[in-house]
Amino acid sequence: MNDYSQFDVLVIGSGAAGLYAALCLNERYKVGLITKNKLKTGASRWAQGGIAAAIAPDDSTLLHIDDTLKAGAGLCDRAAVDFLVTNGAKAIASLVDLGVAFDRKKERLAMTLEAAHSRPRVLHAADTTGKAIVTTLMEQVLDRPNITVLSQAFALKLWLNEVTGKCQGISLLYDQKITWVRASAVILATGGGGQVFAQTTNPTVSTGDGVAIAYRSGATVRDLEFVQFHPTALTKPGAPRFLISEAVRGEGAHLIDHTGRRFAFDYHPDGELAARDIVSRAIFTHLQKTGQDNVYLDLRPIPEAKIRHRFPNIIKVCAKWGVDVFKEPIPVAPAAHYWMGGIQTDTNNLTSIPGLYAVGETASTGVHGANRLASNSLLECIVYAQQLSNLDIEKSDRVGAEGLCPTEVDNNFDLEIVKKIRAELPILVWQSAGICRTEKILADAIAKIQAWRTQLRSLSCNRYLEQLSPSETIKFTNAEAEENLRIYAETLNLLDIAYLILQSAKFRTESRGGHYRLDYPQTDSKWEVHTVVTKDIWQKSS
Repeated sequence: MNDYSQFDVLVIGSGAAGLYAALCLNERYKVGLITKNKLKTGASRWAQGGIAAAIAPDDSTLLHIDDTLKAGAGLCDRAAVDFLVTNGAKAIASLVDLGVAFDRKKERLAMTLEAAHSRPRVLHAADTTGKAIVTTLMEQVLDRPNITVLSQAFALKLWLNEVTGKCQGISLLYDQKITWVRASAVILATGGGGQVFAQTTNPTVSTGDGVAIAYRSGATVRDLEFVQFHPTALTKPGAPRFLISEAVRGEGAHLIDHTGRRFAFDYHPDGELAARDIVSRAIFTHLQKTGQDNVYLDLRPIPEAKIRHRFPNIIKVCAKWGVDVFKEPIPVAPAAHYWMGGIQTDTNNLTSIPGLYAVGETASTGVHGANRLASNSLLECIVYAQQLSNLDIEKSDRVGAEGLCPTEVDNNFDLEIVKKIRAELPILVWQSAGICRTEKILADAIAKIQAWRTQLRSLSCNRYLEQLSPSETIKFTNAEAEENLRIYAETLNLLDIAYLILQSAKFRTESRGGHYRLDYPQTDSKWEVHTVVTKDIWQKSS
């Protein structure tokens, strides 16, 4: 029997949500932590600004709740926000106890201001807060004898009980095999799907896998049209869309155009410190007016010593791409950054499928509404993952797919069509479901996506993804076949989430938060409801 064929709990994903979830689970459970690359590749590591919590003497949970609700544009679940914010201090204390070295101002934890916060409440570790948190959590995970980490492993499909509908494991592509791994509970923590957009701050692993496999299994997903576009991503030829933290503007940096004018005040009285969706649209609109490719973020109003102390990583990355932040402004433009929608969950992270849980960006807890408040995402990962300490499961019997003799196949698959779609898809989604959307462009893009989905599902490799039964296991005779199947699976996941985003954007005929329709530019009170999708049925839900 394979040593990874049976766990009490499977955690899929190794960002802050997945790592902390694994640590919070009762140590009597045998936990499998599945990461499709290596432990250090998730989006949480890229989080620069910090983690928000109302712990300063001049702050309060009520103020933090109010700021979150305002940013969420009427779609936050008040109970979920209350839960997030009131447990913020406990979450920070737990991270400090684990050894996360947040910056301090004398004895107190240092806090900075970010856009749409009414108080400085964002804790940070220089400008690599996500990395500091994830590195600490990773060390703790590797020290836990009850946690087994499976790297370079890819979850292909949920394994549902045919009688009860309960999730009882997954099919896993690992070590040149497809096997069925049994567990009493499966926790999806695969992050967002930023790679569906041509311009994104997300790492290459962010292909929406958790949302896609849950949707295909019938889980209810929600608010998928709401994508947050970060206003300030580095825009230099050849450079990745490196995120220039919101905290830079919070510390006093100015957003200027090619003439040096602080144009953001033309669009909102808060200027560059307005909510992210407002600043992103301001930049988008201003670039259309001026015909320029980017605007600029000028750090020179900030004292040099403070820049060196607070933003060493930004200094380093900008220098790598030929920008000296002490002498010139940084060229920036918006990029897809965070997905407010996801798999619908309750406060205990339970989805509509028994035995299946979701946490972090993969989940739709109701906290972020139509537009996430800056630095609430890391807090959500920790606060909601803490709930999994209450997970009470019956250990599954050792029955099922283990012990089956695998069928050996030598199949490299013809991936010409797959690779063509993979290259063209992000451009199509960026052009049709980017910062500003319209009915005609959305409808045309949906038709193209549907054609691509049909093409992909007709390929022979789909048998190993969607049609394989738990009575079968597969062994590939070469590593190339395994890698090709992973490329196929990721591309199908991206197509499915593109379809969900586009259809949801077409369904919502108003503008709100991270969803902006040029043909419906006003916010409509009749749309102060969630977009809920189960299978292929779109509905409104309070």
